[in-house]
Order: sequence, then structure tokens, then C-alpha cells
Amino acid sequence: MRLNFPKIPRRIIPLIIAFLVLVLFMPRTAKFAYDYRKGTPWPYETLVAQFDFPILKTEEQIQQEREDMGTGIVPYFKKSQERTNSVIKNIEALDLGRHSSMKSAILLKVKDIYGVGVMSDAKIKLGKGRSEVSKDVIFIQTDKRAQKYPVSEVYKVSSAQNKLLADISQAYPHVNADSLLSKSGIYDFMAPNLEFDKSMTELVHAESADYISPTLGYVNADQKIVSKGEIVTSEVAQMLDSYKEEYNKTYGYDGPRILIWLGNIIIAVALLAILYFCILCSNRRIFDDRNRYHYLITIFLITALAAFIVERLHPSSIFIVPFSLSALYLVAFFKKRVVFPVYAVSLLPLLVYSGNGLELYVMFLTAGAVSIFTFKYFGKGWLQFVNAMIVFAVLVFVYLGFRLIDTGSANILQTILKLLLGSLLSVALYPVIYLFEKLFNLVSSTRLEELADTNNKLLQELSAKAPGTFQHSLQVMHLCSAAAHSIYANEPLIRAGALYHDIGKMTNPLCFIENETSTNGATKFHSGLSPKESARYIIAHVDEGLRLADEYNLPEVIKDFIRTHHGTSPTGYFYTQYLNEGGDPNDAGDFFYHGKKPVTKEQIILMICDSLEAASRSLKDYSAETFDTFVDKIVDSKLALGQLEHADITVSELGIVKNTLKNYLRQMYHGRIKYPERNNNNNNND
Repeated sequence: MRLNFPKIPRRIIPLIIAFLVLVLFMPRTAKFAYDYRKGTPWPYETLVAQFDFPILKTEEQIQQEREDMGTGIVPYFKKSQERTNSVIKNIEALDLGRHSSMKSAILLKVKDIYGVGVMSDAKIKLGKGRSEVSKDVIFIQTDKRAQKYPVSEVYKVSSAQNKLLADISQAYPHVNADSLLSKSGIYDFMAPNLEFDKSMTELVHAESADYISPTLGYVNADQKIVSKGEIVTSEVAQMLDSYKEEYNKTYGYDGPRILIWLGNIIIAVALLAILYFCILCSNRRIFDDRNRYHYLITIFLITALAAFIVERLHPSSIFIVPFSLSALYLVAFFKKRVVFPVYAVSLLPLLVYSGNGLELYVMFLTAGAVSIFTFKYFGKGWLQFVNAMIVFAVLVFVYLGFRLIDTGSANILQTILKLLLGSLLSVALYPVIYLFEKLFNLVSSTRLEELADTNNKLLQELSAKAPGTFQHSLQVMHLCSAAAHSIYANEPLIRAGALYHDIGKMTNPLCFIENETSTNGATKFHSGLSPKESARYIIAHVDEGLRLADEYNLPEVIKDFIRTHHGTSPTGYFYTQYLNEGGDPNDAGDFFYHGKKPVTKEQIILMICDSLEAASRSLKDYSAETFDTFVDKIVDSKLALGQLEHADITVSELGIVKNTLKNYLRQMYHGRIKYPERNNNNNNND
């Protein structure tokens, strides 16, 4: 087996370029090494924090705090050291008589109480129309620093007195502590050291409604986060999410940077290897079509880079990126058997590098797969918005599925709005495909439909100058369409190719029998010409067709139909005439077309259908057996002439095409009922 080495650089060089781009843009931070889900056991060893990190509040907690801040006012108090000193000083000046030994214990307890804080028993009141004052928490300012405390952790004057009484009674059980504290005036000295500040309360409330702290607390280094086998509860999941966020942001990797680069290189090689084998297994002929091959790799890179860049700059915006649009960019130029595997590979960077990669991968893979099939029906004009809404519905459906099995901290409504924006963005970005069409010299399905419109200028000119050829082309188009449909070939492409394959005939229409009529003159075009001269005129329509294709800027893929519809076969009628007249077969080069043999399924079908339609005009018998023999004879002649030796079609597919064409011709030339003659004699019953 001989290797075709010249082809290898054409395959490998684009992959090398893609490899360099991938490695350049890949994230260079280590990924969090643990996967976990709330409600399931922690499968790894006990996780201990390697560093201090804040516990981040969930979106729901922040929203709830914001709502609470908007409805309840948290009172603001200033702790007065002067008031505390005054109380202490008054108690120190007391003469407790025979209980003077208790003074030091009383002072110690009072200092402890006032260290916590004592507020008035009176109810806090604000102006009319104000929100309800919080009964659960208060702000306390000490030495210019304010902190929120639960009301249960501070004393009111009455509870401070009760606390002092309980502590003294416990320390001195044989003394009537209540009588001592009351008669000595200690109860009277106990005044609030927390002074309510109304103006500061209103100011803090106004600011708090706009700002909510994103953190709930801190976890210190060496503190256990979760043990092996422990169920990941909501609280544990919140700590893990916070640890993961801080790890990826700051502490992602502290080893040699070369290892990160090496890891990215290996992953890039793996991704491109999968892409290469996807092409090899789905349609290896893409490697031989430079423009389509380069375009495919470009779409792969655009999809991968979108994931890398958004993940690096703003991870929460990943839901806005219309990844399913990549599938539409591919389906415009490739068959579905190529599109889906390449699209699936293009999304792999999401799975590898995104924080919630599995969720994103399944969402966009499903949405892209659906859009590949729905775009056929909703791909024109305003219907693209319908297709976008279908994609949006699929994305939301899968996303909600993940939320049902993993009720994390995500803001569901906000994410759904991002998915809606991304779906609409796909409609706005789809016209970029026309730029790709020009840059890579490709033909989209939309462009093929425009080419197949018989009202366009070139086809109208063909209809006017060579009406017989135009009708022949229409019949060939219908035959080709039926055959292509039977083996899932590209119908829009073959319909356009069939309409243009004979456009070269309009430069000399009377040379071809389908354009001759009784009004053309008694002398036929080929009368008086030798077989060689007639063959040259016939063969010239291929070169003329290519010239017109260049003049009208027809795509290369359409020109290929012009080149290959006769391949390198002979002009049968005049070649046979030449041989019958004693011509030398070794000097018969002028009778053979100098085109190219067909390769693709579409080109092969056109060659067969072109010959069938032309030859079927000479049939006299329209029986089923006649059509069976007729089709077999045409196909066998192409095989005998070696025209299908490079064919990308299986024996099974060729058999299906033959059967389809036989049935089509039977219906096309079916027999008709002969209507009876009407009897002119009137039978009157007089």
C-alpha cells in the first residue's frame, strides 16, 4: 500500500495552527480537583482548608437580605464609655457596711454586663410612616467601629439588673442580694450605656438597602470543610462552592508553570485528534477540499475560543454565548453526519474548563442537535426567531432538569434571561455566515436555493436561447432530486448542479437536437459536417459552460457538475458513426470529453440522470421491463467506460439509485387510457 505523502501536510498544517491557537488561549490555572453534588456522600478523603477564605452568600440569601433590609430598620446604638465609667464610679463610692467585702465582686459583674452593653427598656420609636424596627439585631458602635449584634446578646436595664442579682445570689447564697442591691442604690445607678442614634439609624438603613455583604463568615486555614463519606448538605455545599471560587481565583496552582503548559498541550492534542478522527470517519474527502476543511477547523476554533475567553474574563456570562449557532454555521455547508460529531467535539472545552462544564455541555449539545434539524423548517426570514425560541426552550428544559437534581445557589430567573439573550443573539449573528461563504469560497444551502431559482438571470437566458436544453435540465433536476433523496445525498446541491450542467449549450443551441424545431430551417446543423467536426461542436459545450460559469461567478461546486457530467466518455452517436465509417480507434481523441470523472454521489447521480433523460426520448416501449433494462444498460455503460472508478458511492447505494430511477421513469412515461369515440347517431325514443 502506497502512502500519499503530499496530502499529509495539507491535513496536518491546519491542525498545527489550530493547536498553537488553542494552547495560547487555554486557561493557565489549575482546575478544582473535586466534583460534588448536594445530597450525596463526599467520595474523597477529608478536605481541610489550605488557606483562609470567606463563605460566599448564595443569590437567594443576598436577595432575602435585600428584602429584609428594605422592610425592617436595624437600630443603631453608640456605646458610651462615659456612662459605663459613671456607673462604676458611683458603685465604687458606696459604703456597703458589713457587706463591703462584696463590693469587688459586684463591680466585676457590673463591668462584665456593661462590657456587653445595656440598652433602655423603652421601645424604640421612629417617625410616622417608617418601616418596622428590627427586634432581632442592632448595630453597636464601639471606638468608631460598628458591628451587628443579635438583640439577645445585649442587656436591657431590667435584664441587666436581673443578671447582676442572679450572679451575686449565686456567689453569696447566705446574703439577701436583692435587698442589698436595692437599698444601696446599685439598681438605680444601672443606666443604659447604649445610646440610640436616630439619624445614624436612618442613614445606615438607606445604605444597607443598596449594599449587602457578599460574605457570610470565614473559614480558617487547617479547618475541616467536609469529612470522607459525609453527606454534602446545603451548608457544606456552600462552603465547598466558596472554597472552589477562592481556589480558582487566587490559589489555583502553586507548582511549576511548565506543568500547566504541558497539561494544556496534551489536552489540545487530544481535542484535535478527536476532531481529526471525526472527519476521517464521517467524510474523509473533506481533507481534499481545502476550503471546507479550513472552514470546519475555523468553526471549531471559534467555539473553543468563545468558551476559553468568557470563562477567563466573566464566567457568569457563559450562558449568553450562543454555542448552538456553531451547529448552524456547520450545517450550512456540511451534511448532518459530519455536523453533529464536529459540533460535539467543539463543545468539549466547556466540559474540560468550565466550572459547571457537564451542565453546560449537555445543555448546548442538546440544543445544537435540535437546531440542526429544526433549522431546515425555520431557517428563513422571521422564522429564524421561531428556531431561536425552540433552542431557548430546549436550553431551559435541560437547565431546569439539572436544577431539580442539584438545587444549588444559582439564580434561576437570571440564568433563564441570559439563555434568552443568547438565543436571540444567534439570530443576530447568523448573517455572519455570508461572510464565511465569501472568505472560504463555499456555497451555503441558502445560496443553493437562490441558484436553483429559475427566475434568475442566467437560467432565464438559457430558457430564452435554448428552451429545449432548459426543459431537459428541469427534467434532469427532477430525476436527480428523486435519486438523491433515496440515498440521503445533498438535494439542494444536486438540483442547482442539474440546472446549470448544460448552460454551455446556449452559445450554440442549434447544435443540439433538443433545440431543433421545424422552424429552424430544413437543413440540420450537423448536415455536411464530418463526425469529428460534429463531436468538437458537441464537446465544446463543457468549455463554454465553464466560461459562462466564470462570467456569472458561479461557485466552484457548480462548475464541478459542468466538468463531470460527461466525464471522459465519448460522444456516443458521432463516435459510433466514425467507427462505422472505418475510422481508426487509435485516432479517436477528438470524440472524447476532456472533463473529469465524477467523484461525489451528487456528481455520479447527475451523470446517470443526464444520460437517462436524453436517451429516454428515443424509447418506443414504455413497459416496466423496458425501463428496467434501459436503466441497467445506462449504468453498466458508465461502469464499462470507467466513469465511476473514483466514485464515492457504494454498490448498495448505486442499486437504490437504479431502482428509484426505474420507478420514476415508469411514472413519468406511464401509459394513458384511450378515450372512446362518441357515437354521433342519436337514438331517439319516438
